[in-house]
This record gives sequence, structure tokens and C-alpha cells, in this order.
Amino acid sequence: MKRINEYKKLFEVDGAIELAPLKKKYRLLVKEWHPDKFPNGGEKALEAEEMSRRVIDGYHFLVSISPATKEANLEEFTTTTTESMIDDLQHKGLRLEITFTDGNTYEFFGVNKQLYTKLLSSDKQLRFARRKIFSSCVYRKAKSGTKED
Repeated sequence: MKRINEYKKLFEVDGAIELAPLKKKYRLLVKEWHPDKFPNGGEKALEAEEMSRRVIDGYHFLVSISPATKEANLEEFTTTTTESMIDDLQHKGLRLEITFTDGNTYEFFGVNKQLYTKLLSSDKQLRFARRKIFSSCVYRKAKSGTKED
């Protein structure tokens, strides 16, 4: 959640993420912080390079969790979470990364340690995740997999 809030603040996003205004703000920030604006190098050039990376990463991250992106990929997400089993779990802070047997990996944000512990101790992890995590947490696709037939 910290990462989401940090990027929303950087792009001045309040509420839901809309792609058109986000793209406009992204272009403005890239122009403002492009490293080529500081050809003499120095501290300002290093700051611009770091900020440029942050802007690019933040844009791609916010696009990946936007409602429009989620809606466009809902069918694939639903297929993965209903037809594939959980292959691997990684939890750090409030982020849960789940790799499924079809090879797709999704990140879920806002998963506290208590919820993660309940997931691990559940005798039906996928069912628990469907009810308590998949439907209520902000998520994004982290990696695509290839389904072997």
C-alpha cells in the first residue's frame, strides 16, 4: 500500500486511477525530469536520472492496477484464479505474491500478516484466497506464464 500511495502522490492521483490523465501527467514528468536536460552531469543530472526511473516505474505500476487494465484482463485473471492451483506464495510487508500452476504470478496489496497466516493454515488455500484475498485486495499481474498442454 505504501508503494501505491507513493506513486499516486507522485502523479497527483486522487481516488480511482484514470488512464488518460495519468498518461498526460506521465509525459509532463518525463519532460521535466529527463536526464538529457542536464548535459553537464553533476548532482542535478543524477537526481534527474533517479527521478526519471521513479516516474517510469510509477507509471507502469499505476497502469497495471488501474480499473481499466483490471477490466481488460479480468477474463484471464478469473481463469487463472479458478482453474489453476497455487504453486508458490511469497509475503513481504503487506504484499502477497502468488504464483499459479499456469505460470502466472499476481501481486496482492494490503494482505497483512494475520490474513497471510490464516491463508497458510487453511486446509483449502485456494478457496480461502478466492473468498478473502482475490475479491477484496488491490492486485496486479506481476509475471506472465506459459500454460503447458
